[in-house]
Amino acid sequence: MHNLFPRRKFKLSATVILIIANVIAYIIFSILVSINSSWINYVGLQPSGILHGKYIWTLLTSMFAHEPFPNITHILFNMISLFFVGTFLEKIIGKRRLVGSYFASGIVGGLVFVFLSGFFGTLPWGAKLFGDPSVIGIGASGAIFGLVGILAVLTPKNKISLIAGPLAAIILEYFFSSVFPGASFLAILGIVLNIYIFASIFLIFSFNPKIYRFALPIQMPFWLLPIVAIAPLVVVGFFIELPIGNSAHFGGLVAGLAYGFYLRRRFPRKTKMISKIFSK
Repeated sequence: MHNLFPRRKFKLSATVILIIANVIAYIIFSILVSINSSWINYVGLQPSGILHGKYIWTLLTSMFAHEPFPNITHILFNMISLFFVGTFLEKIIGKRRLVGSYFASGIVGGLVFVFLSGFFGTLPWGAKLFGDPSVIGIGASGAIFGLVGILAVLTPKNKISLIAGPLAAIILEYFFSSVFPGASFLAILGIVLNIYIFASIFLIFSFNPKIYRFALPIQMPFWLLPIVAIAPLVVVGFFIELPIGNSAHFGGLVAGLAYGFYLRRRFPRKTKMISKIFSK
C-alpha cells in the first residue's frame, strides 16, 4: 500500500550545527570553570603559553569557549552573528566550504593573536593594540570575522545592518569602570547597560522598524562592515581596556578575505553572478 504520509528527512544546516556545538561547549566550559577556575588555562588561548609550546590544542578549543555562566552576553551576541552571517554564506558556498572556512579562519585568527601579542604585546603600546601575551583569549569572533571576509569579497555591495547598540553599551561600561574604579553607581549602571544589551539583541528579530531603531542598526555594504567593526575598537582600545581581541578578529578576517579572493579566481563566472545578484 502506498504510504500517504512519507517521512521527510530533516537535516540541520552546518551553521546550526556549529551553533549547537558552541552552546554545548559553553555549558561544559561553564561547569568546569565553576568547579575549578584553572580550567580556563586548558581551553582558552594564551599567547605566552603557545609560544612556549604549551596547550597547542587551545587554538581549536578557544574557538568554542566563551565567557562562562552567568555571563551569556558573549556567546549570545556571537551566536546570533554566526546565525545570520553563516546562514547567508552557507547558501552561497555550501556546507563543507562553510565549515572549513569557519575552522580555518578561527585558527588563523588565533595564530595572528598569538604572534602579534606574543612578540609586540610587551611593548608600552603593544598591549593596547595587540593584547597582553599573558591574557587568555576565548570566543568564536575570529571565525565569524572570517565568514564576514568571504562575504565582503563575494557580495561586497549587499547591504547588512551592524547592530551598534550592544557594542556602544560595552564600551560605555568599560569607560566608566576605567574612569571611576570602585564607584558605587557602577553596579546599577552595569545592570542598566546589560538589560539594554539583551534588549538590543532581541530587538534584531523585531518587525517593527520604530522599535528596531533602539538597537542602533547601521546599514552598510558588506565590504565596509569589517572596517567599521574593527577600526573604531582599535582606536578606543588605546584609551580604554576592552575585552575584545581585535588582532584575532583581524587574523580571521584576513583568512576569510584570502579565501574569498581564491573563490573569485577559481570560479569567476559564478562569483561574478553572485555579486551581481546581491548588488541590487
